[in-house]
Amino acid sequence: MQTRVMTAHIPLDLAAKVDAAASRIDRSRGWVVKQALVAWVDQEDERHRMTLEALADVDAGRIISDEAMETWADSLSSDTPLPRPTA
Repeated sequence: MQTRVMTAHIPLDLAAKVDAAASRIDRSRGWVVKQALVAWVDQEDERHRMTLEALADVDAGRIISDEAMETWADSLSSDTPLPRPTA
């Protein structure tokens, strides 16, 4: 696998936490940073996918009105909550 060096300026307190985590799990600082970056990129990819999916639902008219959502949310604290609204 080819690699590339990337540089970033991070706050000293965060750098200290990375160093402490690396020491605690007996890994290098680079390994910890790589794991964190992989997790963040995966999370952002999933967030992007979900946003595109939601926008497609809106474009297709699969939406729930604010009123229906508020009525449902208000019912959750009652003795007889309503079923979750559907599009």
